[in-house]
Amino acid sequence: MIIVEIFSKEECHLCGVAKEAIKKVQQSHPFELREILIREGDAYYEQYKERIPVIHINNKFAFQYRVNEKDFLLRLQSESESAS
Repeated sequence: MIIVEIFSKEECHLCGVAKEAIKKVQQSHPFELREILIREGDAYYEQYKERIPVIHINNKFAFQYRVNEKDFLLRLQSESESAS
């Protein structure tokens, strides 16, 4: 199964918008969704603090800031094909 990770932080408007787009696609194209909340001092904080939300698909960077549903679906489909 494909694993999608969204690196976000609390009170992040763009993170909420990205999660909505991701969950909408998830309804028709199943995958495991993991949300990683970053806080100051966390392992990913310095790397992602100014770039969130950051989305990985199967541990590979896919998007930052915004997620277009169509582009996200294409990336999922591409990942599914390469896993086959």
